[in-house]
Amino acid sequence: MDTTATQIDVVEQANNIADMVTSSDVFDEYKQAKANLRDDKQVMEKIAQFQTLKEKYEEVQRFGKYHPDFDSISKEVREKKRELDTYPLVAEFKRAEKELDELLTDISQKIAYAVSPFIKVPTGNPFFDQAGCSGGCGSGGSCGCS
Repeated sequence: MDTTATQIDVVEQANNIADMVTSSDVFDEYKQAKANLRDDKQVMEKIAQFQTLKEKYEEVQRFGKYHPDFDSISKEVREKKRELDTYPLVAEFKRAEKELDELLTDISQKIAYAVSPFIKVPTGNPFFDQAGCSGGCGSGGSCGCS
């Protein structure tokens, strides 16, 4: 069998999988939740306010607990993050995003493990990542992956 033909077949199958994902209910729910989020002026204002506050927080973080506003900015960021995360459209978007991420992780794992059970697929969940390794072994240290 010709290598080029095999590569073309693999790419074609990958495109088929991508088409199946983008035509799935999970993807449709994600797109709808994202559109609902984008179309809500109130939530977009809250996100913009949070981004501004986050920039202040990052500036304060440079100095850590020695910055005079460290405690107040840190507390305000946590409060605004909680407020944003509990906003119904944001919560719905995060749920849909998580479901899509889980689908893509499942697909990635099936493909990787079909090749070899030793391929590490980062799941974002250390419980499921093999030996706590999520592919970040390039640091030169001993990460404990087997």
